[in-house]
Amino acid sequence: MPRGGFALAARHTLWVVIVTVDLSTLEPRPAADHDRVWRRDDDEDSDRGVLKLDNLSPEVSQLVLARLVSKNFGAWADTLARVGNCVRPVRLRGTSDRIDPTTGEVLSSFSSTDHPLGVVHVRCGNRRASECPSCSRLYAADMFHLIRAGVTGGKTVPESVGDHPLLFVTLTAPSFGRVHTSGRCHPADTTRRCPHGRPLDCGVVHAEGVEGRRAAGLLGQPLCADCYDYASHVVWQWFAPDLWRRFTIALHRSLAHHLGIPALALPEVATVQYAKVAEFQRRGAVHFHALIRLDGPRTTDGVTNPPGAVTADLLARLVTEAASAVQLHVPAVDDLDVPRRLVFGRQLDVRVVRSHRPDDDQALTAAQVAGYLAKYSTKTASDDVATTTAHHRRLHTTIADLDLRAQVATLATGHSPYQLLGHWGRMLGFRGHFATKSRRYSITLGQLRRARQRAQARIAASRATGTPLDLASLEADLLADEEESTLVVGRWSYLGSGWADEGETALATAAAARAREYAQERAAQRRTPAQ
Repeated sequence: MPRGGFALAARHTLWVVIVTVDLSTLEPRPAADHDRVWRRDDDEDSDRGVLKLDNLSPEVSQLVLARLVSKNFGAWADTLARVGNCVRPVRLRGTSDRIDPTTGEVLSSFSSTDHPLGVVHVRCGNRRASECPSCSRLYAADMFHLIRAGVTGGKTVPESVGDHPLLFVTLTAPSFGRVHTSGRCHPADTTRRCPHGRPLDCGVVHAEGVEGRRAAGLLGQPLCADCYDYASHVVWQWFAPDLWRRFTIALHRSLAHHLGIPALALPEVATVQYAKVAEFQRRGAVHFHALIRLDGPRTTDGVTNPPGAVTADLLARLVTEAASAVQLHVPAVDDLDVPRRLVFGRQLDVRVVRSHRPDDDQALTAAQVAGYLAKYSTKTASDDVATTTAHHRRLHTTIADLDLRAQVATLATGHSPYQLLGHWGRMLGFRGHFATKSRRYSITLGQLRRARQRAQARIAASRATGTPLDLASLEADLLADEEESTLVVGRWSYLGSGWADEGETALATAAAARAREYAQERAAQRRTPAQ
């Protein structure tokens, strides 16, 4: 810390700021503006946690101090609270009008000039934790409720889904060459060598504190980089979404065959619903975690019970067979490349979460699987793996090389399925969504977001009028697919993304971290039984 100190505490949107500044570091201002306490009067007895603003450069520290002692800090803090401590909010300027569509009457108007800062800030909405911790937490919370609703019911999903067979499935990429693994790594005869003269064994226990940091850092790296098939790794990653789609088709056909009906008639008897997230392994290849649920026939009335002839154990066997048999033939990148047959890896894990047996001792719970999938829905390649290793640099080099070759092939043939490969280099060639679900698995993210907007509007109206909310019917009203009775016409211009300077960004980042810690503290208190 430079001269002077400051503490900033956040409890949800309730802030306490205590500023002590060495005037030699700033332009002189009235002391009352420097040493002040800004807080909510109704938060006198709340727990206060100091924001962690360590390891700031002197320049950023000065920017933080300047913001804290600025005359419009209260307005800025209110803005930060409204965007939920978003690190990269979108800045807009303009106006909007609410209009009655039948009469054309303007019901209300809003302008960014009415805002204390003269600019409207909107959440960035980025799902990646590395980009925006606050928005990614909100996205993960939405995913948690979306996934949990498909397991236990609720939020427009009937509770009867809680009795349907449910599986937790993990599909991995195949081997493209030997890599260092956790535990005792490839113990074998030390005399064995690869064609490049390197040993085919390792024998080291790759775990932090056992063989040291260096050994742990080798996890996921090839034993021989020259033997590793980088081109096939990238091509498999590129077509991984298509391979998942082929798997779902194969599962539907296998289920129809078991029931003795044509595949086209399966929706009249049973349907398969799923929620899936992708996760990067240490070697930089994605694998899929999915919840697969069996429902009854598709109807306009909602979810129906599945046929009793298909148990969870049978569904697990059909999933295993489909994943083991599915394959995808893809063309070569160019004339110097070869066509490939893509398959899933042999490390297939299928676990029954819930079966029809009432005495089933479930190894997994709804909260466990929902939380697990929601956590990985906010990850990226850089979050899951160390992208600075020689192995991952080689992957990036291979992607760039294949992309260039694909561009040349496109000029000759007019089309190549690899022509956009270079755009996905940051994701190591994976072009799919990190979180997907079938249409009827559960509620949608759009419905959850509209419900949150309605809830915020109703809470604000309740506080303004003093009218209590009817909590018993609130959720059903918020999630109802009612038509909007007013038309909103906006005229907005984009000014940019992010806060004004690095000091404001540091405050927003620290506030988001403290909000996360506070939420974890509250969750721990709820889990701890009262003494």
